Amino acid sequence: MSDSFTLAAARLRELDRDRYTASLVITPDRRRYVQAIFAFAAEVATIRERVSEPGPGEIRLQWWHDAIEGQEGHGAIAQNPVADALLQTLDRLQLPAGPLLRLLAARRFDLYHDPMPDLAQFEGYAGETVSVLYQYATMILANGPAVEAADAAGHLGVAQALTGHLRAFAYNAARGQLFLPLAIFTAHGVREADIHAGADSAELRAALLQVGELALDHQQRARDAIANLPRPWRPGFASIALVGQDIKALSPALRRGAFVQPPALSPMRRLWGVMLWTLRNG
Repeated sequence: MSDSFTLAAARLRELDRDRYTASLVITPDRRRYVQAIFAFAAEVATIRERVSEPGPGEIRLQWWHDAIEGQEGHGAIAQNPVADALLQTLDRLQLPAGPLLRLLAARRFDLYHDPMPDLAQFEGYAGETVSVLYQYATMILANGPAVEAADAAGHLGVAQALTGHLRAFAYNAARGQLFLPLAIFTAHGVREADIHAGADSAELRAALLQVGELALDHQQRARDAIANLPRPWRPGFASIALVGQDIKALSPALRRGAFVQPPALSPMRRLWGVMLWTLRNG
């Protein structure tokens, strides 16, 4: 294993502890490649946190685009261990680069303050930015195309994106961003301005609880789809255990208030949840 893979794993642990934890149940010979994909996604997801305006974020996204397409020099890539590990993964396993380029395009949404219009748009965004990671993980574990995993990856990605943005709802609202579908709030009589003003209401809580129900539905569909996959592929979907933990914690918090932060579960409890799920399903 090259130093780039080791450093990429460390970067993943730093930026996305949950996905790092889920990757630990994958066999070591495949784990480093999955972690490289996950680390890339984590780096890109945090771009909006590291820039004060869209311009610099666009530049960083373009750098990644050029790196994947081979337009960045070898020296620049080698200085970025996550990029180096990613490109080695794509090359060694002959994985397609197209989905990663679409992920980068989808992440442009993060840089601006336009609200997510509706559920269909959100599901597309989740598919390009989250579901794709589980499709890659399955290709790595299957050592080739794994079209049978599309439903599992699709539903898990949407479930994880919904729960993640529910957990971050108050934080994003304070920043003037709305990643959850605006149409759901509008149907409950909640205006976007109310959300950004931090105005709690029974209608807002009802809208968020509906989002939680949608997440639960996708999580259950993902669970059913995963159960039908070959056992060697299932460890790539271990994140579903963490989604289940999050959904259980969200409903009580949302009933107390729309802007109440759900309690954070300990890393040990997260790891135990992943390991228990793997013992039962892996």
